[in-house]
Amino acid sequence: MTQSRAQQPGGVGLRRTLGVGDAVVIGLGSMIGAGIFAALAPAADAAGSALLIGLAVAAVVAYCNATSSARLAALYPASGGTYVYGRERLGAFWGYLAGWSFVVGKTASCAAMALTVGAYVWPGQAHAVAVAAVVALTAVNYGGMQKSALLTRVIVAVVLPVLACVVVVCLGSGAADAAQLDVGRSGGAGGLLQAAGLLFFAFAGYARIATLGEEVRDPARTIPRAIPLALGITLVVYAAVAVSVLSVLGADRLGHAAAPLADAVRAAGVPALAPVVQVGAAVAALGSLLALILGVSRTTLAMARDRHLPGALAAVHPRFQVPHWAELAIGAVVAALAATVDVRGAIGFSSFGVLVYYAIANASAWTIDSSPASRIAPAVGLLGCLTLAFALPGVSVVVGAGVVCLGALVYGVRRWVAAR
Repeated sequence: MTQSRAQQPGGVGLRRTLGVGDAVVIGLGSMIGAGIFAALAPAADAAGSALLIGLAVAAVVAYCNATSSARLAALYPASGGTYVYGRERLGAFWGYLAGWSFVVGKTASCAAMALTVGAYVWPGQAHAVAVAAVVALTAVNYGGMQKSALLTRVIVAVVLPVLACVVVVCLGSGAADAAQLDVGRSGGAGGLLQAAGLLFFAFAGYARIATLGEEVRDPARTIPRAIPLALGITLVVYAAVAVSVLSVLGADRLGHAAAPLADAVRAAGVPALAPVVQVGAAVAALGSLLALILGVSRTTLAMARDRHLPGALAAVHPRFQVPHWAELAIGAVVAALAATVDVRGAIGFSSFGVLVYYAIANASAWTIDSSPASRIAPAVGLLGCLTLAFALPGVSVVVGAGVVCLGALVYGVRRWVAAR
């Protein structure tokens, strides 16, 4: 990566302040968020008790994506993630398409997380609370990366004990029944893949580590360590929570639960813990929203540097050393969406965009080394991403594919105008 791509023309670059621990915590804050509180129910509705297999499928795809992302991040330690990798390995169009898919999809995901905060904090005023959360976290991000990393540490410290309590209470209760874990009660191959696609949504936060490449100390060493470590911890947590909740509620009740973890502790005979779980869900959603705004703003910065987005979005604040105009722009768009959109539609659309993004990451990693062994993970990841993307609900596929095609059309028109 050339210096011109690492810094804006004025010479102000992003400050490298994050070590392995900070990067892992940001990854955990992105993944161990609202997804685990919300994704289990629709996954169970789609796949029955085979959601456990769906979780394993999602984890395999996520691991392949993480491996590809880590290898690429070590080669290109700059903000932008797969936007940079696709551009450098596959060409400008594929980098642009990855960036477009990420920014559009994750902006929708930001709105979904903000609405999740609102639904748990004040259901009657969910949209207003969501907008307030976006404004507050945008202000935190504007103040500098260290403030964001500190807040993420606090959020992870709150959420992990809540999830541990859910696991202990459910598995230790008389309501737990191992027969509920029978994976034979399945919704078929289509349902299993759809469940995997929905559960993948909850894993996707490790990209945040790669998109912060310019703010990590010794990125060639730090990022390849932080991504698999964060993903491994998350998988253990998710598997424990899924088994415990499923063993208490069963697939049918879990599939129709509005707040599955809270319902599980009630069914386990400890209703007093339900409000604590609700608070944990709200805090987790805040953590996801914080990390999402970070990642989207950094990809926006990288695309603005290459003039795929307005050049002003590439500005870095001279004092706080953050892409302040990109953060403010993303915050404004997310606030507008949070005031108007539906949570389920936002999540489905976001999942499609994220899977396209990772498909391009795997295709980029395929080009690094021609040895067969080094291409196994990118090949499995690419095939897995495309399969899960088109296994999502039909509306999500149609809308997602339409928006991706719109991005490609915009790119083509801009190239045609420039050529003339």
